[in-house]
Amino acid sequence: MASGDCLTRNSWVCGKYLDEYSEEITTALREHIYLTVVSVAIGLLVAFPMALAARRWRMSASVLLGSTTILYTIPSLAMFAILQPFTGLTDTTVIIGLVLYSLTILVRNILAGLESVPPDVVESAKGMGYGPGRLLFQVELPLALPAIMAGLRIATVSTVALTTVGAVVGSGGLGNLIYAGIDTLFKAQVLVASVLCVALALVADVLLLGVQWLLTPWTRAGGRKRRIVASPAGEVELDEAGAAA
Repeated sequence: MASGDCLTRNSWVCGKYLDEYSEEITTALREHIYLTVVSVAIGLLVAFPMALAARRWRMSASVLLGSTTILYTIPSLAMFAILQPFTGLTDTTVIIGLVLYSLTILVRNILAGLESVPPDVVESAKGMGYGPGRLLFQVELPLALPAIMAGLRIATVSTVALTTVGAVVGSGGLGNLIYAGIDTLFKAQVLVASVLCVALALVADVLLLGVQWLLTPWTRAGGRKRRIVASPAGEVELDEAGAAA
């Protein structure tokens, strides 16, 4: 047996595995990224109106938040098993499950972000003639971005991890390699796929942190006052505590 034949020796660390299985690894990584991005994007689109409804109608808040929490407690294997008779062994099964899991994080953070907007800033904007839509998108959402982005980062990282469970229906991205490697005791495959999952989660978190940094320049103002434009004719100034100056 050649000492350098790590595949034959079934070593955990094996460069030859990367060379011979590069296409399979790339395909699994691409699928993992696709499932994660699509699931989080749809989750965000669904969570946003749910958070607005929870804020608008306080009676519905407990129902909406409670229902998303219940969904999150369902084991992922059970979730995919419930969905499989309706959607089959497809990516759709995994995406629906991942979207449902993301809601408990996204809805709560969007709602928390909107509720953290200083009331005096809202009143100032209303006094300048801002309607509900303009107030939401030009004043409230920018101030709520730190909380929303924090939730988006958590949801994305958890989705990267949960996507691997999709291997039970044949659509788990890197999870397919992990489960196949466990079944065949293929050590290098298990290690590489696991490391790629961790790396993907870290890269996604750093990218979203960078997006947050770009979208929230007032959080980098240091000791200077932060400003939110409230109308073409004037501004509402915020101090470091978020109150109107």
